Amino acid sequence: QVQLVESGGGLVQAGGSLRLSCAASGIMIRIRIMGWYRQAPGKQRELVASIASDGWTNYADSVKGRFTISRDNAKNSVYLQMNSLKSEDTAVYYCNDLSRPVSWGQGTQVTVNS
Repeated sequence: QVQLVESGGGLVQAGGSLRLSCAASGIMIRIRIMGWYRQAPGKQRELVASIASDGWTNYADSVKGRFTISRDNAKNSVYLQMNSLKSEDTAVYYCNDLSRPVSWGQGTQVTVNS
């Protein structure tokens, strides 16, 4: 059974940091292009960071220089280190495969107080 479980969210003050984790089961992330998405209230889900099987990374302009995506193939997990958080980063964060998406997990809520 394919499952993505996101964790690590929480409430943080502006300027703070959080590290999100995405544990995958039923799929091998090492052969996939994995991404972190977020969805703020009233807005569409957007891609904020992605990492390819060769380690190549890409970021949305809004998070470039603040967020870092990484992967641990041995743990079949993807991570998102978020620094210098802003109130506009408040959203539910999800992970998924960019090109062959699977069922979405429940996500993890990130709330940044200004």
